[in-house]
Parts: sequence; structure tokens; C-alpha cells
Amino acid sequence: MIAIYTITFVTALIISSIAAFILIPVLRKVKAGQKIQEDGPVWHMSKQGTPTMGGLIFISGVVVASIAVGMREIISGNLEIIFMLCFALLFALIGFLDDFEKIKKKRNLGLRAWHKILLQLIISSVFILLMESYVELSTHIYIPFFNTTITTPTILYYFFASFVIVGTVNSVNLTDGADGLATGVTIPVIAFFAIMAFIWNDISVGVIATAVTAGLCVFLFFNFNPAKVFMGDTGSMFLGGIVCALAFALDMPVIIVILGFVYFVEALSDIIQVGYYKISKGKRVFKMAPIHHHFEMIGWSERKLFTVFTITSVFFAIIAYFGVFQR
Repeated sequence: MIAIYTITFVTALIISSIAAFILIPVLRKVKAGQKIQEDGPVWHMSKQGTPTMGGLIFISGVVVASIAVGMREIISGNLEIIFMLCFALLFALIGFLDDFEKIKKKRNLGLRAWHKILLQLIISSVFILLMESYVELSTHIYIPFFNTTITTPTILYYFFASFVIVGTVNSVNLTDGADGLATGVTIPVIAFFAIMAFIWNDISVGVIATAVTAGLCVFLFFNFNPAKVFMGDTGSMFLGGIVCALAFALDMPVIIVILGFVYFVEALSDIIQVGYYKISKGKRVFKMAPIHHHFEMIGWSERKLFTVFTITSVFFAIIAYFGVFQR
């Protein structure tokens, strides 16, 4: 297993590095620049024109490394790697279309929200169906810390799974709002899955999680403040998809609530802000939402945001480990 992990990590590292040096100049040349939200922090306007869709950098490393190293598993009939990759890539495709619309229209608005939600629900349902049919995914819900499982009707599990997936993917998307933020927060999350896969001897999950970790390490080099490239919705939706794919493949989707604590605080802050604004007719709970913008507005630098949020993600990854290690 150690040899497989090492080969996967190195392969993803090399492919992602090559992709970065090819894609960043290409994205600049085709003027695939980020359009900055007009009502966002004013200092973000200096980022206008920074290449977006940079998620293709780590996506390429993940796909090549996972398929190359996992080929033996695939040939033997274990299609789990293919299902997980296709699932995340379909979310990346939604993100790509969103990014393309923003670039084409030259404003920070992409696909309509209900279009994205509908597509996400369809992809989620198909993924769970395939995993249940071909990988023997349990449709019962494992509860961390209590080391117990709740028996649920299949139809209820599908609703639960779709809710978790759509919520997680969009929460990761919201987290991608400052240099390096989503990248730094996600590395501990994915590393957790790599460690658990190693402990439980799950090669499919281990290969993909290791590849994603390597790809994100490369991407962080270019995405750290001041960012030379943004992952865009292409990258953030791929990451949200892969986090969900790994959690469901290990049959413990509830762990995302703990493991993805930062994601859900970001999403919850946005929900609270919008809800309170409507109820109070114009008043706000936070200076700006999602919450990372609130901290920016009170004086936090993007580097401080990255450090604090990443450390928080590491902390909850450790908590998540103690929630499932007895399983």
C-alpha cells in the first residue's frame, strides 16, 4: 500500500505541475480572467483578470494518476475508481459551464441556480444508484462516535444522500472566495480519507485521495496569496464532488458534517445573512457573507484567513478520525 500511495502521489504531483505550467499561460492568453463580484471587498478588484478555471490543473493530475495506478483494480472489475472520478468530473463540468458563462458575459454570474441544483441532484442520484448496484454501497447511515448504524428505507437514503451531496458541493464552492482558502481547507479533508483508506486497506479510495492531495499541493503553490490562478467553479465543484465520493465510498457520509466543518460554517453564514436580511428588511448579521468576507472586513488578511481556516480544518479532521477509528 505504501508503494501504491507513493507512486500515486508522485505521478499526480508531476502531472499537475506540468499542467500548471501549460494551462496558466493558456488561460491568460485566452483571457479566461476572473470577474470580481461588484459588492465584494473593494480590495478584491485588484484580482480582476486573474486566470480562473485553474482547477483543471489538479483535476488533470488526479485523473491521470488515479487511472494509471488504479488500472489493475479497474481491469479486475472494480469500477469504484471510475464511478468516483466520473461523479466528480460531472460536477467539474457544471462548474466549467458556470465559469464559461461568467467569462463570456464578462460578469460574476454564471448558470442559473436552479439549473445547477437540478443537474447536481440528477448526478447525485445516478452515483448512489451505481455505487449501490456495483460496489455494494450500504443504504444505512453510519453514525460516527457512536459506532452504530441507522437502518433507513432506500428511498429515504436517496433523499439523504442527495441533500448531503448538493449541500457539500455548494458549501465547498462558497469557501472558494479568498486566495488559497478552499485549497488549504480541503487538503486536510482529503488527507483524512487517504489515511482512513490506508488503515482500512481500501485501494480505490486511497489512490484517489492521495492523487487529490498531491494535486492540491501543486495548485496551492500557484493559488496562495497573491494568487496567480483561481480554481474557479470548475475546481471547487470537482473538490466538493470528490469529498462526497470518498465519504460515500467509505460508507460514512455523516462524517462530512464534522470533517467539513469549515465548509458548512461558510454555507450557514450565507444562509443566515440572506434570511435575516429578508426578515429584518435590510439588516445584516455579518459585515459580509460568506463568513470569510466578514473576517476580511474586520481586518484579516487573506494569509491570516488561510492559516486560521486551514488549521481549523486540520483540527476537525483529527476529531473526525476519533469519530470513526473504532469502526
